[in-house]
Amino acid sequence: MTRALFVVSEEGYWAEECLEPLTTLESEGIDVTVATPSGSPPVVDERSLEPDAAGGEAVVEEYREIDETHPRLNDPEPIAAVDAADHDAVVFPGGHGTVWDVNQDRHARQLLLDAVAGDDGVALVVCHAVGILSFTREADGTPLVEGRSVTGFPNEWEEGIVDDDDVLPDGRKLPYWVEDEVRLAGADWDAELDADESVTVDGDLITARGPGSSSAAAATLLEQL
Repeated sequence: MTRALFVVSEEGYWAEECLEPLTTLESEGIDVTVATPSGSPPVVDERSLEPDAAGGEAVVEEYREIDETHPRLNDPEPIAAVDAADHDAVVFPGGHGTVWDVNQDRHARQLLLDAVAGDDGVALVVCHAVGILSFTREADGTPLVEGRSVTGFPNEWEEGIVDDDDVLPDGRKLPYWVEDEVRLAGADWDAELDADESVTVDGDLITARGPGSSSAAAATLLEQL
């Protein structure tokens, strides 16, 4: 059976970016495991459950039900206890929460490295989770993302969310901007701001811009699998 590992934030995952790929893969018979930094259930970003953000009240209700009842989401594994080699794909859903936990977690970065090593694995990294690429290094110190084509959450969108001091609406200070860090790590960055969707494939690494690209990202991952 094809298996996928979802590495999800405990600090706030974006509902669409996690649940659309998760349910899409499961509908195709793929076995999904969920892992979080500590093994505690992931926390959904309430802003992603606002009707305007999610696409209507019906979608919000569906997302809330999945978040509250999905057996793997509510009983995840600790990141340190899972192995990318046991899975055909590793998925990193986005959400601002990732900048505080998943992107900074050394075990999460190792999962990403292992997923794209060799010829068998593939990784899908979405939205703010793309920031993990700027902190992930090969054994010789080379940034994993150096020279790779990627998309992700753009500065232009971030400007419309944080205030002049980089404080989010919930009061948390954003420690870094994804686009800035990934560019500095040597990526070939293009968030395709003129396009409705942005999904980039560079070998065994798939990146997606953010909300609105989740379904296309899931379809792309299915093609790779």
